Amino acid sequence: MLIQVDPLRSMVADIFAKAGCSRGESERIARHLASANLTGHDSHGVIRVPRYISWLKSGNLRAGQTLSVVSETDVFTVVDGNRGFGQSIGEQAVQLGINKALKCGVSIVALRQSGHLGRIGDWAEMAIEAGLISIHFVNVAGSLLVAPFGGVSRRMSTNPVTIGIPLGDSEPLILDFATSRVAEGKVLVAATGGKPLPPNSLITGDGQPTDDPKALYGDVDPARTNDVRAGDGAIRTMGEHKGSGLALICEMLAGALTGGGCAGPDKPYILNGMLSIYISPDHLDTDQVFLQEAQQYIEFFKTSNPAKPGDDVLVPGDMERQRRADRTANGIELPDDVWSAILDTARDVGLSNLDNLASS
Repeated sequence: MLIQVDPLRSMVADIFAKAGCSRGESERIARHLASANLTGHDSHGVIRVPRYISWLKSGNLRAGQTLSVVSETDVFTVVDGNRGFGQSIGEQAVQLGINKALKCGVSIVALRQSGHLGRIGDWAEMAIEAGLISIHFVNVAGSLLVAPFGGVSRRMSTNPVTIGIPLGDSEPLILDFATSRVAEGKVLVAATGGKPLPPNSLITGDGQPTDDPKALYGDVDPARTNDVRAGDGAIRTMGEHKGSGLALICEMLAGALTGGGCAGPDKPYILNGMLSIYISPDHLDTDQVFLQEAQQYIEFFKTSNPAKPGDDVLVPGDMERQRRADRTANGIELPDDVWSAILDTARDVGLSNLDNLASS
């Protein structure tokens, strides 16, 4: 199902407004979810709408929340998201880090108890717009999806790491990846008729690598039965022991250090923790060589002979920019099951006149 971005964004905003969010928050949620789809991160896009509404109804998420400051200095801040929507709480926390780094040259923000923060690349882009480098470590308390290297039992979530680097007038670098082989949302996309998973992304309960979403979801339809992961398997970590170690570090930094808690069966809510570091190049670059050196190196990097003739050697952020341009012009392709689940959610909250949104 091909949907143009503007009507999709408008409908998603209407859903959250009907569900009890303010118009401003509803539009913010819709903007970030659609942005994830535009950049090709469908796992963090509008497929999340039914789950978010379910979490809002159950009390896992709260509308209209603002940050509570737990402790603060000129450089360090610990903040609590009060189970607010990550699209709102994330913007507040990142802006706080930006303000401190612009003043002091560096800042660290420890965020705990935020609703799902969505595509973490959005927060790196927000810092880049302010001219700042940013580094983000994320965990998900209350979510067990990923098996550690050498294991089959779920002990972690997908625990993303994101780094954004502004490069003046050149396109920025945005490295944004889950420490699992695939994001949980990609398993959800595959389970609802979307793009298949890469081979051996998952592991069954008896230790066999697989790409069958049933290893995580069982026979449940996750588009309509929200957040049920009834399979006996798990997602595997990227890079074998390296990804497993990095995911563990995310639990330490984003979970334990922020005070939000590490992943585990004793957590009552599915919430994100995020430890973010913001660096002002202007404060560090005393010899004024950063931009020149960085740009020269990227040019050198990209002159590597391609493995496949005719292909480009890409840097982090290139693929997302290409997808955003294409999908902005041509629309966002959604699996039929996902579109049906979003329409069902819209009707459940009282929306009508939903026909003719799809362009094909």
